[in-house]
Amino acid sequence: MAEGRITIKSPRQIELMRQAGRLTAEARAFGGSLVQPGITTREIDNEIGKFIKSRGGYPSCWHLYGFKGNACISVNDEIIHGVPSNRKLVEGDIVSIDLCVCVGDYRLDRNGVAIGGYHGDCCGTFACGEISEEARRLIDRTEHAFWEGFQQAKAGNHVFDISRAVQQDVESAGYSVIREYTGHGIGRSVHEAPEIPNFVPERATGGNPRLMKNMVICVEPMVNAGSAKIRNRRMPDGWIVPLTADGKLAAHYENTILITDGEPEILTRCGD
Repeated sequence: MAEGRITIKSPRQIELMRQAGRLTAEARAFGGSLVQPGITTREIDNEIGKFIKSRGGYPSCWHLYGFKGNACISVNDEIIHGVPSNRKLVEGDIVSIDLCVCVGDYRLDRNGVAIGGYHGDCCGTFACGEISEEARRLIDRTEHAFWEGFQQAKAGNHVFDISRAVQQDVESAGYSVIREYTGHGIGRSVHEAPEIPNFVPERATGGNPRLMKNMVICVEPMVNAGSAKIRNRRMPDGWIVPLTADGKLAAHYENTILITDGEPEILTRCGD
């Protein structure tokens, strides 16, 4: 999904991305607070959309690539890109909420897609009531893998230093990372170059770019409890939701990161 060339952000652009990131993180936390038995994923999505707009932002996911929702809400074996629906959550579900927020000088096309502006992107996987120990371990390991990758997000390192750290952490716990979807750069568009895979490819067709100060990237481990293989569910409108091929659980954790001349900075933070 990464588009165009790698861009280095100016101080003004970085400040706008801090604003977008903070609101994105607030929306993630708000969405997670709604996860409880009996609520539908569409109800969560509607509330997230209202929350973002009430604070002066715009949901970047809205109709992006044809997606019908304010946020991707994926349940249990849905890995990513879950479509909000009338599905009611039940005790023991795990729910990934992946969302993007736009601020600044954006405009809307005829479908309501935000064009331009500056974007933040993050995801978390949340427990619906009491969950199994297995589910909790998966959620915790997915976030842990993010932090392992985060430590490598430093100027002078390469993209695959992040990839290697994530892959090794996930696989050391007996879990799998999928190959079909990756992290990415972000800025004026939600998905920019470079791609940030959660594994080290055997063939680096997109190269292995060096990380530079004022690049902004999204690191997002997508972790399967079982096999890395996926199967696709095609929705009536053609939208595709990837699921674990073996029906086991999946979790997802993501933040937007600014590369600095020292320690990396997470832009999608809201005081947590």
